[in-house]
Amino acid sequence: MPIVVNLDVMMAKRKMSLNELSEKVDLTLSNLSILKTGKAKAVRFSTLEAICKALNCQPGDILEYIEES
Repeated sequence: MPIVVNLDVMMAKRKMSLNELSEKVDLTLSNLSILKTGKAKAVRFSTLEAICKALNCQPGDILEYIEES
């Protein structure tokens, strides 16, 4: 899939655990883990907004488009 989720990179930069982020964005560990591993098929803007707010970043810091060859 050409959309790559760099959530784990941003969490590492902010030294935030999955548990801590889960509490801050009010999302289950399971759903957050699916997003973190790139297995999610979609993400709500409200979820993306909450993650960006918790990690103090922009959506482009989390989502990246890589063209397939």
